[in-house]
Amino acid sequence: MTTTADLAPITKTVVVAATVERAFALFTAEMGRWWPLRTHSVGEASSAGVVMGDRVGADIVETLADGSTTVWGTITDWAPPTLVAFTWHPGQSGAEATRVEVTFAEQDDGTLVTLVHSGWEARPDAGRVRRSYTSGWDVVLSSLAASSVPAAEA
Repeated sequence: MTTTADLAPITKTVVVAATVERAFALFTAEMGRWWPLRTHSVGEASSAGVVMGDRVGADIVETLADGSTTVWGTITDWAPPTLVAFTWHPGQSGAEATRVEVTFAEQDDGTLVTLVHSGWEARPDAGRVRRSYTSGWDVVLSSLAASSVPAAEA
């Protein structure tokens, strides 16, 4: 039975030690550099990379070691350097797509990145999947924040 809590948006935040422009570029153009593919992808150990397009209508595509690809979602809003939003359905049909919106806001110690994952009503397994993403986004955003720290400081 799906409850109201199973359908509520997930909101996660992280501070990235970078300018808004740099944090946006990390999240979008450099997604393949920091995304934890081995644990948070369709291919996991066989994943070779992920790329996010740079305009509305462009896809987020994972490439596997065998050269095959899978679409994770499609960009629906593109307003560099403050907003990117996309459908989200890695490993699933686009008919089960949820929505992810990521905003970037300057603050004293870097950039506040806020991710809101909504649209759970599109998923027949909303409760289970939403619970997985509740902790999964923490791992992903921690990886993003860690990627902004120069190697000498890490």
